[in-house]
Amino acid sequence: MTSSHPRIDLAGIVVDLMDEPTAITLMVDRPPTDGPLAVVSANLDHIIQFGHDGRWRRTLGDSLTPTRSTVTGGPLRLEWLTLLDGAPLVAQADRLTGRTWPRLAGSDLVDPLLDAAEAAGQSVGFLGGSYLVQRLLSRQLIRTRPGLVVAGMWSPDRAELADEQASLRLAASIAAASPDILVVGLGKPRQELWISRYGPATGARVLLAFGAVVDFLANAIQRAPAMASDHGLEWAWRLAREPRRLAKRYLLDDPPGLVQMRRHSVLLPSSASTAPTDSGLSEATAPRPHTEEAFPGRFVSSGRPADVAVVIVTYNNERHVEELVASLRREGSGLRLRVIVADNDSTDRTVELLNRHPDILTVQTGGNLGYAAGVNAARRQAGNAQAVLVLNPDLEVSAGSIGHLLAVLQAGTADVVVPRILDDAGELALSLRREPSLATVLGDALFGDRWPQRPAFLAERDGAPESYQFAHEVDWATGAAVMSRMETDRRIGDWDERFFLYSEETDYFRRARETGARVWFEPKATMVHAEGGSGGPVALQSLMAVNRVRYFRKHHSEPSAGLFRAGVVLTEALRSHRRDRRRTLAIVADEGRWDTLPGPTATTVPAKVLGDFPAGSVIIPAHNESAVIARTLDALEPVLRTGRVEVIVVCNGCTDGTAELAATVPGVQVLDCPAASKTAAMNLGDSHATRWPRVYLDADTVITPTALRRLLENLTGPVLAARPPFRYDDSGATWPVRSYYRARRRLSSTQQALWGAGLFALSETGHARLGEFPDVTADDYYVDQLFSAEEKMIVPAPPVHVRTPRTTASLLKILRRNVRGPAEQRSAGSPRPPAVSPATAASPSTSSTAWELARTLRGPQTLMDALSYSGLAAAPRLARLRPGSTRAAGGPSQWERDDSSRTTGISTA
Repeated sequence: MTSSHPRIDLAGIVVDLMDEPTAITLMVDRPPTDGPLAVVSANLDHIIQFGHDGRWRRTLGDSLTPTRSTVTGGPLRLEWLTLLDGAPLVAQADRLTGRTWPRLAGSDLVDPLLDAAEAAGQSVGFLGGSYLVQRLLSRQLIRTRPGLVVAGMWSPDRAELADEQASLRLAASIAAASPDILVVGLGKPRQELWISRYGPATGARVLLAFGAVVDFLANAIQRAPAMASDHGLEWAWRLAREPRRLAKRYLLDDPPGLVQMRRHSVLLPSSASTAPTDSGLSEATAPRPHTEEAFPGRFVSSGRPADVAVVIVTYNNERHVEELVASLRREGSGLRLRVIVADNDSTDRTVELLNRHPDILTVQTGGNLGYAAGVNAARRQAGNAQAVLVLNPDLEVSAGSIGHLLAVLQAGTADVVVPRILDDAGELALSLRREPSLATVLGDALFGDRWPQRPAFLAERDGAPESYQFAHEVDWATGAAVMSRMETDRRIGDWDERFFLYSEETDYFRRARETGARVWFEPKATMVHAEGGSGGPVALQSLMAVNRVRYFRKHHSEPSAGLFRAGVVLTEALRSHRRDRRRTLAIVADEGRWDTLPGPTATTVPAKVLGDFPAGSVIIPAHNESAVIARTLDALEPVLRTGRVEVIVVCNGCTDGTAELAATVPGVQVLDCPAASKTAAMNLGDSHATRWPRVYLDADTVITPTALRRLLENLTGPVLAARPPFRYDDSGATWPVRSYYRARRRLSSTQQALWGAGLFALSETGHARLGEFPDVTADDYYVDQLFSAEEKMIVPAPPVHVRTPRTTASLLKILRRNVRGPAEQRSAGSPRPPAVSPATAASPSTSSTAWELARTLRGPQTLMDALSYSGLAAAPRLARLRPGSTRAAGGPSQWERDDSSRTTGISTA
């Protein structure tokens, strides 16, 4: 459209400013050679639906950016005209331009437009309204406009409009009637979306998205009095007459649109009023097949350029993997696909079946490390490709779907794109989601699947039928199938492996949006998801609920995360009549049970993890550890055989057979440190070590090759210090000990520091900050204070098992040491690098721990555990305050050590 009329941008909607005669002339005199013109009216509801914060943002064109539809094969161009409707928008236009503009509502324009069409001999068609209303309209037009040529009337139901083939047949029927002007009254946003996709196929020169004008013309709905319309109160008139239908729109949906319009409105420069260019948001056409590699059904090998790198994570998927590969081979006849499968330690025939395909690259992760870890392992092998496509192993790709997804990226429409998902029965899966919020968790808790058309801010799942029919921008979608532009994927970075399963895709999409990437839903691409999975249904259901809380904690403040968790608890509580939901409720409410949920596990087949093992050093200080050292070194023996890791055992003041036992393991270096000092032993080990990173491992702590590999791999970039997760093994312990550690499990702060696991690791840069270990009691506490939260990491890996003391007396020994070490460091003024402030490095204070403990109370059991924890933790502190205490006076202290847990029967599972 080349008209030079003024334009304004209202919250992302480009509105054309003109008077009524100009608008009528543009529509009636539209030359057939210019192609079809779509006319929409912008009011507050239009801003809510299509503005820059709307669900359908950037799906329509405007007078500066035409769109193209490809539903009939070749691309058909569609130009747009957006008229000013709604009193608030008129007032804003007046303020921006300094002059008065008329309100051009469809209900006001339709009568003079029909008059002009009748005078020009143009035919008019009507799409929308019930059959009865259309009969009334027909009689009305015969009586009032006998000279008007009516091409036809069509009254489709919602099911017909929501079906692709039915909509195409409807468009063909309209085209056969050859209307010059087509009045489309299907309601917003359905009418605009239908016009955008199917309008060019109708053959009409002008398509009018005019809402309820069919009802108005038929006198089926009484129009507002002129006084109400002239004073901007037509909405109040309509609300009073149809409160059930319009209350949500006028009272809940529209007010935020008013705020958006006031904040984000601008008068466009006159230079914008020029000939339009095609929108980057046009429907994309499938990429043409590559002819230089004519190998239909073959996958591209590593080192060669590919269109798409397909990333698949498997775990016991023998029932589905062959169907997925077969569907990918069909896609490979027109595209260069590289297929990389990361196997999470499958124990069925999955790997055997994959090995039958030599053109598929299979990567062993070294255990069942979770979906995100598998995705990352495969992504690292993606190589030179335009895009990365992450697929669940229980998918089947419908013909042409990968091409449609890639076309969206190639057209510049989006940076991340997801397909339409069907279940194995062929039914639509509601895969589209909105960003989780306090409002969505409350709405989902209260209403669940009821009231599906509730306001969007009260529902995380998008259940609107039109959302799955038309392409549009989305917040996120289930991660069964996600294609990202390669450069976008690299900018977003690794999938967060802290989410073993579920919520990792929510996090990926959020980080994508934070980088400025646009996430798009493309319904032309369809995939069938068998909804496979691993683990018991209650365990997975509970993990899904818990990971929702973990996700919210990652991206929001602690108070907001607490409210969100309360919303998740409410969700489960309101459905606790079901046994599985009761069990989920119990787990979500008790953070001490979160570590019982499915998580990373190590492989029992060393060969799966030892290939290309990262380099590093393991330093083990050992003081009379003959009871446990053999078990610790046995776990490291497969890694020693790679020649990539050096293991150094430093016997500090040993009087037993620790050194002799360590020396029997091939490859282990054994050093003697005369002083019975752990920190002196670690410094001696450092002086002999030659590799980085370095792991400082207690002699009674067993680490699997998988966990060690994960630890070494993650000590890069900004991560200077790390440890794997740990689990308490309190089997055989006294009741007070078990109660104490149950309470401790519920303290999230204990899961975020470097101490407590029996090991920590430092990169070379991290060790440079340390220098050497000072003569302190709590070395792990000291190291933890050196690094900010951003510089240290709890590496997602199979957890190490920390065996708790077996007796209460032994526990008190440990607690005395835990109290004395930090106290000594504070009194001695242990140095802290200037880069780390006390606010970011200090461990939780007694008062903050008490408050955290209080928040874990859920009933009598948690109360007894909290009391046990408080009493046992307070005992050594009180002992230090007694007059005459050598500890209170700063006198010498003895070596407190728990020997009750140092037995040969310790579980390492």
